[in-house]
Amino acid sequence: MRTVEEHQAVVRGLLAPLPIEDVPLGAAAGRVLAADLPALVSLPGFTNSAMDGYAARHAEVGTAGEATPVRLRVAADIPAGRSDVPVLEPGTVHRIMTGAPLPAGADVVVPVERTDGATDVVTITGSPAVGAHLRHTGEDIRAGEIALRAGTPLGAAQLGLAAAVGHAVLPVRRRPRVLVLSTGSELVEPGRPLLPGQIYESNSVLLATAVEAAGGEARTLHFVPDDVEQFLTAVRAELADADLLVTSGGVSAGAYEVVKDAFRELGTVEFGKVAMQPGGPQGAGTVDGVPVVTLPGNPVSSFVSFEVFVRPALRRALGHSDPDRLRTTARLTTPLRSPAGRRQFLRGRFDAGSVSQVGGPGSHLVAHLARANCLVVIPEDVTELPTGAEVTVVLIEGALQ
Repeated sequence: MRTVEEHQAVVRGLLAPLPIEDVPLGAAAGRVLAADLPALVSLPGFTNSAMDGYAARHAEVGTAGEATPVRLRVAADIPAGRSDVPVLEPGTVHRIMTGAPLPAGADVVVPVERTDGATDVVTITGSPAVGAHLRHTGEDIRAGEIALRAGTPLGAAQLGLAAAVGHAVLPVRRRPRVLVLSTGSELVEPGRPLLPGQIYESNSVLLATAVEAAGGEARTLHFVPDDVEQFLTAVRAELADADLLVTSGGVSAGAYEVVKDAFRELGTVEFGKVAMQPGGPQGAGTVDGVPVVTLPGNPVSSFVSFEVFVRPALRRALGHSDPDRLRTTARLTTPLRSPAGRRQFLRGRFDAGSVSQVGGPGSHLVAHLARANCLVVIPEDVTELPTGAEVTVVLIEGALQ
């Protein structure tokens, strides 16, 4: 029986880093930067005003107050975007807007609130310190400095920065193409009538959604016959465009386990058990040179197995510098029991440093899975935990509120 870490290493070794491609800035959301991104310009690119007010010489306005107002001629208007900014002459001010370039000769901006707001001769009744309300060239980042590191996920803030420092195209790792296959003769497409002994097929949409959330492109292969020869023919016909095949079901120890029977004939996929619950039966290898990860068929087992083994491998292949889910610690609100020799991944609700178990440990309890926002991790050598015990929780997405 493998440890969790041993099987993680096997799955991780199947997926090499994906090729790099250049994509337009507007299409890069959710992708992962594949190379360090230097700033092409400084931010700010020029010293500018942080306030609406008047650009002035501090030596001329520093004594201004309610009892000692200073009156100066307004020689120019400087709106944001003006490029022909005149020099500030002695004895004058320039009315200036937020973001507009500071004129040469000025060393302070007097906020409009400390003036009468006039446009010809302004009365100043208060003065900030020299250098106040200015944004200086390069105080955020200087041209040539690294704006974003390779491995950075590209969200709103990161894409905003990339645009601000001048990049229209970004180097990213290509999204992995993942073929998802759910097996089982008892499965029926949702929306169709069920006969006795049949259930609606849910793993393909569960896993395809998980693939997309991890950054991949999912394609599903539905209702492949539970016949070894037909199964292999159908699967091999779909592998040409895939970077990874993920299957669910057909890997346990019973009869009619078509995934195990079919891939064992090829001799390139290894099956075994991992010391975890749920999700003990696992398989990994290649088919026609394409990496394959076989997951158990119960929905919770499939989900947990994907989270533990497939998701981090996909994200590492995408170039994420930190491919794992966020983890934290929490205090149990109720006692827990766990079987010896198995790492337990229980569904939980994490809230403000506490965690409560959601439903039982059964791998068929998908409604409880949908209400969880974390997995509670119980080590292999722990069998009992009292209320208040500290545990590790893995924060997962997509939970109902």
